[in-house]
Amino acid sequence: MTHLVQQMFIHGLTLDGHRFRPSDWAERLAGVMSQFRPAGSYGGHNTYSPYVVPVVVDGIRCVVVDKRLRELEPLAWKFVCDFARDNNLKISERDVQTP
Repeated sequence: MTHLVQQMFIHGLTLDGHRFRPSDWAERLAGVMSQFRPAGSYGGHNTYSPYVVPVVVDGIRCVVVDKRLRELEPLAWKFVCDFARDNNLKISERDVQTP
């Protein structure tokens, strides 16, 4: 059985096309969000939450945010959305089938 997972991508590009700095912003944001995990899971020391993961897409640092975070912790969801908006960052969305 597969599940549909909705994801939001926060791209390391501003809406006017400039790269966002500092260069490790995605890892920092994901690190701050590392405490938000599915019930009963444990990630260990220095691991990212499965809901907020830094990635590189087409050479641009991004953070993938699983939209289930919104139900798990609405304030955490608001934090990442506000971060993107306050820094004028490009956002995109996609749906992914997972096992």
